[in-house]
Amino acid sequence: MKKTVLLLLVLALLSVGSVWAQAPAECVTDYDASTDYFPNKATVDYATGFTITYFNNYKVMEVLAPFAGSTPDDGFVYVLVQCGTPAPEGFEGALIVEVPTNKVITMSTTFLPHLAELGLVDALIGVDSILYTSTQSVIEKFDAGQLLEVGFGSGVNVEAVLDAEPDLVIVNASGSPEYDAHPVLLEAGINVAVAADYVENTPLGQAEWVKFTAAFLNADGDAQTLFDTKSEEYNALVALVADIPTEERPSLLWDSFLGYSGAWLVPGANTYVATLVRDAGANLILADDPNVADVNGSVPFDFEVVYEAGLAANVWIPASFGVTSLTDLLAQDERYADFVALQTGNVFTNGARVNANGGNDYYENGINNPQDLLADLIKVLYPDLLPEYELIYTVKLAD
Repeated sequence: MKKTVLLLLVLALLSVGSVWAQAPAECVTDYDASTDYFPNKATVDYATGFTITYFNNYKVMEVLAPFAGSTPDDGFVYVLVQCGTPAPEGFEGALIVEVPTNKVITMSTTFLPHLAELGLVDALIGVDSILYTSTQSVIEKFDAGQLLEVGFGSGVNVEAVLDAEPDLVIVNASGSPEYDAHPVLLEAGINVAVAADYVENTPLGQAEWVKFTAAFLNADGDAQTLFDTKSEEYNALVALVADIPTEERPSLLWDSFLGYSGAWLVPGANTYVATLVRDAGANLILADDPNVADVNGSVPFDFEVVYEAGLAANVWIPASFGVTSLTDLLAQDERYADFVALQTGNVFTNGARVNANGGNDYYENGINNPQDLLADLIKVLYPDLLPEYELIYTVKLAD
């Protein structure tokens, strides 16, 4: 009897239709204004560049800082309306996009892990180029002839994009129209979402942009679950080294001298790199220099300044482009032989997973899995804290 009453109660609640069990995968055919079509929501907890606000049949996403150095006036507003329901009024200037979007083109490799990890690669119909891609499921789809290449930036093949009839193209922006794809795509009447994941100055903030991508595909709840797991792992690793006194933390020298520019670029105190290094329990060389305080970007220093400050650094992570051995590194500048980190064999790069065309998975799947980047760095700095862990994106340089 109790089971019968319970079943009738459940059926009665379902018949009211006030909340869907999950966001509809197809267009709504019987719209009800009282129904919440997005019961599985995401919250933005670490990213500072975008917001999501939910309403019954639409979501409003604001991109607050679409490129480095942008102002609030440069932002974008996207109104994501559940297909089959009416678009709201009062959003002049915003881009109205019906969701879920089922045909998506991405113009940065950073978005590909979003789709892969959410099981939504089927929605991907095009990329800027496959050359620098590391995400295996995307490569396999391209090899099967199921993906279009549309080109880079302002040189995007607009006609090819129009022929593909995407529901959405996701891009990054630089703020320079001569380089950016979104102005020409928007002018052609194509729905474009400008993501600013690369502007975030924390690893978790950058990885949280999976929720931005997911919102266009009604995968908000899945993205929340996925990110929660990553952030919990990341924060557990931070806690592992949090109590190590500053004076006992190893010193870390980041990057290397760029001879063509005559400068050594040191991460500013408010950058992604500086945050990652602090979270890993290391003292970043020149982090206490007044020139890097409150800076979200790299600060150029003369070689001699970094040489003096970083000569005795415990660990060195130089730029990995074109460097696969200590011999490669010394070929760039023979003065590197003086660094203690090189002499003690503590030189690493982020080039463990580079494809034949130079695409580095550190900047694709790596930044989307900051818990792995942090674990890599802690393993390098404190090998005994993670005895069973094996490096994923980081590799020790040898002769």
